[in-house]
Amino acid sequence: MTRILAITNQKGGVGKTTTSVNLAASLAASGKRILLVDLDPQANATMGSGTNKQTVKTTVYHVLLGDAAIQAARITGTQGKYDLIPANRDLAGAEVEMVDLPQREARLKTALEAIGHDYDYILIDCPPALNLLTLNGLCAAHAVMIPMQCEYYALEGLSDLVNTIKRVRNNFNPALRIEGLLRTMFDPRNILAQQVSDQLQKHFGDKVYRTVIPRNIRLAEAPGFGLPVLYHDAQSKGALAYLELAKEILDA
Repeated sequence: MTRILAITNQKGGVGKTTTSVNLAASLAASGKRILLVDLDPQANATMGSGTNKQTVKTTVYHVLLGDAAIQAARITGTQGKYDLIPANRDLAGAEVEMVDLPQREARLKTALEAIGHDYDYILIDCPPALNLLTLNGLCAAHAVMIPMQCEYYALEGLSDLVNTIKRVRNNFNPALRIEGLLRTMFDPRNILAQQVSDQLQKHFGDKVYRTVIPRNIRLAEAPGFGLPVLYHDAQSKGALAYLELAKEILDA
């Protein structure tokens, strides 16, 4: 059965797209059939997968508006050896254009039904906002992964996101659940990071992934080459961490 995972956090700069791209590549390296959906108008997951957002013709924008079938937007065999539904800046206008469309919150879910059987996992890189695009991602998903830095403001925003997930579950997607919280850009020398990490584990228990993603220069460099870190430096701490995360997910 295909598992659809929305990767989301309304706070920007927490490693959400980094996680989407590198988890997709790591799951693909484990022999799984993977689709990554870029639902963020910044299109960083598209660029990080080696696809030029300036030249791509058919994107998730056209799929959401019903102007193209999802098969027409699909790019197969990216640099990370997974398939991609790309995005570009056109997606920024989709929210306004979707307002009067029928089933506006479920348009991604409906589109994915046509190709879901082709994949073991579908990852959705949601924008850093609680908007109609993110709602489409949450309605399409079976579960949510929340990447977050271990800092004070991250805890503040987490409660808002958990409440949003509850509202989506109550109104649109009864099966939606939190798959896990992923600690990203973690520096064990930072006392505050350790304290926040301890709080997360205390309050969320086994919902916190055992795998921790460290701060790593190779992770920061890889998007500039249009590559997941696994194909930029396979022995880097970042690459090994995402491989470990993939293993943890597969073993769950």
